[in-house]
Amino acid sequence: MNINIGHVQPIVAILAGILILIMPRLLNFIVAIYLIVTGIIGLGILH
Repeated sequence: MNINIGHVQPIVAILAGILILIMPRLLNFIVAIYLIVTGIIGLGILH
């Protein structure tokens, strides 16, 4: 079974949602990290 970005994003979204429900202060950090990683992947720097 191959795991690619299409499989990872929903899992990350679910985990982030659970963490935000548990600790709402994490929202800023989770969003910032997500945006940075998505931007890096979009530019092709990280595969």
